[in-house]
Amino acid sequence: MLHPQARMLLDLVAASGLPPTHTLPPVEARRMYRDRRAYTQPDAPPTQVRDLKCPGPDGEVPLRLYRPQAAAPDAVLPVLVYFHGGGWTIGDLDTHDVLCRQLANTAGIALVSVDYRMGPEHRFPAAVDDSLAATYWVSRNAASMKLDAARLAVGGDSAGGNLAAVVALAARDAGDLPVAYQLLIYPATDMRRGQASHTTNGQGYLLTRDTMDYFHDHYIDDVQHDIDPRASPLLAADHARLPPALVLTAGFDPLRDEGMEYAAKLSAAGSKAMYVCFERQIHGFITMGRVLDEAGTAVALCAAELRRALHA
Repeated sequence: MLHPQARMLLDLVAASGLPPTHTLPPVEARRMYRDRRAYTQPDAPPTQVRDLKCPGPDGEVPLRLYRPQAAAPDAVLPVLVYFHGGGWTIGDLDTHDVLCRQLANTAGIALVSVDYRMGPEHRFPAAVDDSLAATYWVSRNAASMKLDAARLAVGGDSAGGNLAAVVALAARDAGDLPVAYQLLIYPATDMRRGQASHTTNGQGYLLTRDTMDYFHDHYIDDVQHDIDPRASPLLAADHARLPPALVLTAGFDPLRDEGMEYAAKLSAAGSKAMYVCFERQIHGFITMGRVLDEAGTAVALCAAELRRALHA
């Protein structure tokens, strides 16, 4: 059963008359996503924050470095490289600023948020290329930022969870980018979008099939890319020897089954994976702590697992 708070939120969205994301031009969809976050996200906790840039394949990639508010300036911290959600089309450093602050403070880690290029201006694999470039840069420049490259994790939500999984696969295959952990929050793992949850949860729960098609088509411009493991990490030939993972999903999310299948693939291949489904929640809930109590529970779980994995 849908959580009563989630039901109330969906009813408020329906009553508001806000246009569905898939009916808007990308620039307008990005503005609406930024503007509406104040209604559902909690207040930003005090955190040490610094904006940076790193070289990318096509110009500089904007980054935002977070350190816990209580961290000493000279403390060398483990680090999570984080990729925001938004269907590879919307979202930015600001839309996920609160979540990044929460994770850094609660887990006692540094966090680098990555503002990768998005579609339709920059289609697949631009987001992958930027995400990899940023992760390599953080790893290679960790010492200058008081970060521990031996305790580097990757993570993200939705499209960002997809990118984190892809980076972990690429890092394993390259052999020169140690990744200690993956935090995959309702990740998109299969661009074919054929799992049962795409049908059962495809309408009425905020993220719809129409919106997923909108995001897909702004990111992917060749149907053959749907089966490329850099777009669909579920379809990688080998899921062995990957970093331990927490895969978190929501019961009323069209992406639920993709996340569950990815966790199963990791476990079957001998990679460590914890799978947790918030059965009564909807896609995107972890950033909605102002209106959904279970968002705080999910943030606390993610932070606890990051702390356990990176401070061991």
